[in-house]
Amino acid sequence: MFFTQALQRFQEIDSVSGNIAGETGSGLGPTFNGNGCAQCHSQPAVGGSSPGLSSPQNPIANPQVALATLDGAANSVPSFITSDGPVREARFIKNSNGALDGGVHGLYTIAGRSDAVGCTLAQPDFATALTSDNVIFRIPTPLFGLGLVEATPDVTLEANLAATASARAALKIGGVFNASGNDGTITRFGWKAQNKSLLMFSGEAYNVEIGVSNELFPNERSLVPGCVFNGSPEDATNLLNNGSAAGTASEMSSDIVNFAAFSRLSAPPAPAPPTTSTQNGASLFKSIGCSLCHSPTLTTGPSIYTGMSNVTYNPYSDFALHHMGSGLADGVHQGSAGPDQFRTAPLWGLGQRLFFLHDGRTTDLIQAIQSHNSSGSEANGVVKKYNSLKSSQQQDLLNFLRSL
Repeated sequence: MFFTQALQRFQEIDSVSGNIAGETGSGLGPTFNGNGCAQCHSQPAVGGSSPGLSSPQNPIANPQVALATLDGAANSVPSFITSDGPVREARFIKNSNGALDGGVHGLYTIAGRSDAVGCTLAQPDFATALTSDNVIFRIPTPLFGLGLVEATPDVTLEANLAATASARAALKIGGVFNASGNDGTITRFGWKAQNKSLLMFSGEAYNVEIGVSNELFPNERSLVPGCVFNGSPEDATNLLNNGSAAGTASEMSSDIVNFAAFSRLSAPPAPAPPTTSTQNGASLFKSIGCSLCHSPTLTTGPSIYTGMSNVTYNPYSDFALHHMGSGLADGVHQGSAGPDQFRTAPLWGLGQRLFFLHDGRTTDLIQAIQSHNSSGSEANGVVKKYNSLKSSQQQDLLNFLRSL
């Protein structure tokens, strides 16, 4: 029941104060990239990654285009947001005085909306940022199976990384974990593994992507006169449920607790049945070194959640940070992750994604593989081995990846 209600909350559409029909959630803005979690996490189902018009079989246009003027909003659609492209957030590498920035700059503002009368907040100057190569992009990460990732002990992740140390060294592959600056434990969610828990991941996303202040991020972003219509935090524990002190666990919980529960309880992606080709591809995946970072199996520890204790699962990630070289570097620091370091992207569910790499730059899996090869990348040796495979072997490997 909690999961079902959390799923409904995840699909809620937000407006500024919750007074627009069909947009009953409140707290949107003053800046935002979306007006609901499921808007961005929707491919191949609610909780997935970015939608986009990539083929007749996937005819869901990028919802960020129509969002620009929804409910009277006066935004222009940035050049990097297209109907057939991925949902994106934009980060500036540096701020106006040259100091490092790295933060998300919302695509849109609530200026002009029928429920934000008086707000005149302008959009960021993305055109200038693009001209000066000062803007980078991120696309949504899939949420399926993340409860298993959260339930994996640090010692398991550390042992998994240590077990491949010599083999990685032979291919000049490093690997370190991002960690909490408070308690030193491993952080594991987000493109640079910057978030410790699913609750933190949800709270940050709600604040940054939709503009809703909450109990983890209680201060409104872009707090400018005329653009603040609610008290903070806009999302909080429901001490009363429509005037009553009674309600389900979901009803009495905040949105971000529901979002975290939805992610935590979502099932992991189910791979396609094996074929001779995909089995050959799985062997090649291991033999050329892909599995040294994209670890096929991990095991959870004891968990209070039903069915999550001591479960062996298949994320195809070590959840460690690796230097991916100049070709993929985004110039952003997050925690101990540097400008070209990224968490090994989990590959489970890869076959149902439309866009690849952290910024969604390609829909071509081969191009995504080749993009791992650039100056300073730890993957150069593995990509070289991939390129030396016979074409039939490369096809088997691709078939394997698409079966995940």
